[in-house]
Amino acid sequence: MTRSDDMRALVLLHAGYTSAPAGADPAPLGELVALRRIPQPHPGPAQVLVKVALSPVNPSDLLYIAGTYGQPRVRGMPAGFEGTGLVVATGDGQAPALSGRRVSFLAGASGAWADYALADAASCVAVTDALRDEDAAALLVNPLTAIAMIDIAAEAGTSAVVLMAAASQLGRMLVALARERGIVPIAIVRKPDAAAQLQELGAAEVLVCCAPDFTERLASTLRANKPRILLDAVGDQLAADIFLAMPSHSRWISYGILSSTGPHLPDMRPFVFQGKRIEGFWLSRWLGAAGPAARARATQEVQRRFLDGTWRTQVAARVPLVDALRNLPAALDLPGKVLLAP
Repeated sequence: MTRSDDMRALVLLHAGYTSAPAGADPAPLGELVALRRIPQPHPGPAQVLVKVALSPVNPSDLLYIAGTYGQPRVRGMPAGFEGTGLVVATGDGQAPALSGRRVSFLAGASGAWADYALADAASCVAVTDALRDEDAAALLVNPLTAIAMIDIAAEAGTSAVVLMAAASQLGRMLVALARERGIVPIAIVRKPDAAAQLQELGAAEVLVCCAPDFTERLASTLRANKPRILLDAVGDQLAADIFLAMPSHSRWISYGILSSTGPHLPDMRPFVFQGKRIEGFWLSRWLGAAGPAARARATQEVQRRFLDGTWRTQVAARVPLVDALRNLPAALDLPGKVLLAP
């Protein structure tokens, strides 16, 4: 028997962190989350309740449920960091402008892999009816990361950037945005399949890391373009080797931890004598530091890009929430973004 205010959700089975290294093969999905009926949450002050329409499965979501992300899991809470849906309630009558509106949201109070999600009103973006649900669902995490990191590259005055995992959804955004800002994008991929598409988006070079001529092409490309920013979602030895081959005063900006092994840096002289440095980028930290005006500008730019067709979410599969434990693992092997549909 179910109560009228119950809802379905993929809830976390574990709390805190795991001792496994980031990027390691996670446990089977069914050992990390479970489909359960739980009480529907109620919004507190400055919060809204969203009836979820779609929620993407991002790499950060998978790291989080595996216990290797930058914040601890909460057992029994729904997973999922972002989504889109309709605001059906607001806390204490606050945020009236969002009531009844379709929004893209970051689920800061309860996860988005559920029928309903709690979100801070400040983390919601009201979206126009012309925006596809698929784009509204993935409007924030990847697009805002792309804009923030290319802003960093532009402020650094670099003429070129090296992009690891360039064939990903975020990688393609970075390629197009860098080219638009007058920064030469150098794309590193593991398979040649995406080369033509990346070149159409504006990649000056697409280097396939397993190709026999990769080392020679990389050296030639670095000499010709002198990139001083490496944007890296992987954090493996390949990224380290590329960075060490880049010019003096280069910056390695790590925004993902897909590798389970991490890099080995055999020589510290580049950091002492060449002014090189390694730093991390975390969207949550950037959102907190950017301020309301910068966040509003970025979200407006993101929505405009999806509306005018500059960006478009490549959908790999829509997976009903009730089928996620069975169908999600295979869907994640497909190119594009997997979306969960309550």
